[in-house]
Amino acid sequence: MYVPEHPHACSVEEVQRSLETGSQGLSEEEVARRRESFGKNLIEEEEVNKLELFLRQFRNFLIYILVVAALISLFTGDLKDFGVIIALILANGLIGFWQELKAETSIRALKQLTETRVRVLREGKINEIPSRELVPGDLILLGEGDMVPADIRLIESQGLQVDEALLTGESVPVEKDHRAIVPVNAQIFAHANSLLSGTAIVRGSAKGFVVRTGRFTYLASITEKAKESSPSTPFERAIRSFSTRYAAIITMVLAVVGISAVLQQKEWVRIAYLLVAQLVSAVPEGLPLVVTLVMVIGALRLSRKKTLTRHLPSVETLGSATVIASDKTGTITEGRLKVERVHAIDRDALVQCAALCNDAEGGRGDPIDVALAHWVEGCEGLRRDFPRVWTFPFDTWMKLMATAHEFKGERRFFVKGAFEALLPYAEPDDELTLLGQIHDKMAGEGLRVLAFGAGGWHGPEPEGWRFRIVGLVGFLDPPKGGVREAVRTAKKAGIRVIMITGDHPMTAKKVAASVEIFAEGDRILTGTEIEQMEDRELYAALMSATVLARILPEHKYRVVKVLQANQEIVAVTGDGVNDVPALKVADLGIAMGSGAEAAKGVAKMVILDSNLNVIVDAIKTGG
Repeated sequence: MYVPEHPHACSVEEVQRSLETGSQGLSEEEVARRRESFGKNLIEEEEVNKLELFLRQFRNFLIYILVVAALISLFTGDLKDFGVIIALILANGLIGFWQELKAETSIRALKQLTETRVRVLREGKINEIPSRELVPGDLILLGEGDMVPADIRLIESQGLQVDEALLTGESVPVEKDHRAIVPVNAQIFAHANSLLSGTAIVRGSAKGFVVRTGRFTYLASITEKAKESSPSTPFERAIRSFSTRYAAIITMVLAVVGISAVLQQKEWVRIAYLLVAQLVSAVPEGLPLVVTLVMVIGALRLSRKKTLTRHLPSVETLGSATVIASDKTGTITEGRLKVERVHAIDRDALVQCAALCNDAEGGRGDPIDVALAHWVEGCEGLRRDFPRVWTFPFDTWMKLMATAHEFKGERRFFVKGAFEALLPYAEPDDELTLLGQIHDKMAGEGLRVLAFGAGGWHGPEPEGWRFRIVGLVGFLDPPKGGVREAVRTAKKAGIRVIMITGDHPMTAKKVAASVEIFAEGDRILTGTEIEQMEDRELYAALMSATVLARILPEHKYRVVKVLQANQEIVAVTGDGVNDVPALKVADLGIAMGSGAEAAKGVAKMVILDSNLNVIVDAIKTGG
């Protein structure tokens, strides 16, 4: 048995053969053997040595000088100074220890994303087991609302839509189909025949073979980068540089004093007391306290701006930022789809179709259905007046959904889906060519476009469907209020704003242009382009790029590292697991208060109001 390197590019038969499994699932004996080889389906977390973590807080040259000063004070009998200095050292150490211990919870938060109970087929019987007991080759069954507990190659799917925002940043659920053919080098976004650990089933059902578990999953690869140490803040680097130079100056001064005393043939005891007195007077034991108090005051001011500071030195970093790499969904935009544009041929029929061919209930469901339900006035009334009698669930292969309803003694047929998916069933119409042009224009502006059809009932088989396309609706995740003004303020302060998203480049461009992040002449970079660039080439491209689209966690991480290597001070915003690597290595990681615990665990600041406007306002305060 071996796990294929690229299961998404293999046929179901090839995956089944390589995993040595089948339609009846694995035997319990085989499961036990594989668990010995692959371990439990858990993200392994390294045990944190709390003593080592505590002692790490004192690895600072200024602290070393203070320790020497404290020992000298003790030696000379000045117990008051000794107590004050030791108290200051311990206070600073405890603050740092608490913050770093808090950050370690991010790995545990990631682990919890996949801990659930799942249904598997073993020896021909469906069993419900803890997800940690899964092994490669298990045949798993998933339905609406389930979390995906491992990386899976689909073998069956029906109307399957998956929320991958947590990993890829996609703002809307993506369609999955086990029949999809995916190239070997396809990005994670394009793995239409596979499911990723940590994502969630929004609609439909699925069956598939587990191909990767635990530390071998894509989610686990993100956690590896989350273990990397955060960089020192500009303030910490400045203090370290100051301490080193100050120590060198003190050493030279004491050397001159000592040599002079020796040349004057003073007694060694008197020379020792003289040097100790000089050293005690030269050590700025009050500096850490003053610095800490200044940062605490800054943190308190920021808290009134809905910004919580988890790492005190980041207060200064906030005012030093030269680049803001901002997440799109939930920070720049509202994080929900809204009907942006409508082209109606028969508005009454379009409204009826939007309300009736729709599975949203009480503001919950597929984001597009929810947006349509909000757009239609009296949606619930229409559903009561014209009850549904038949449903063709959304089919990812056909890219459409259809329903039939009782209409005053007759049945009416409604359908919604991709424009090209509806065309084969639509009645010939002179307006179809013009409608196609309008559709292409709307899509080219970054809108997610659906076509709607209505007609008489001709039976459940698609071959018999006949209807008229009654209109098009374009959807967009609208920008939040105040974001445009925040971008203008940041630009005036000399701070570059780059929007980073997992969405399609055209969608990203429209949103970025609406808030003045993107301007004509700016460059849009995709994850595929970033992978093909050397670091020097990438930095040059980033100097003219304001939108990064189809970005994966590893791309965002690399962008931050390249900017830092060129002396940029980077503030990164994010709210999902996909943002964790970049948040951890950024000069200032800013998590959204409504985001994942994993993101908040590694961030140095948490914004209570997920809005770019709040971040820019905080930068003004921090500066």
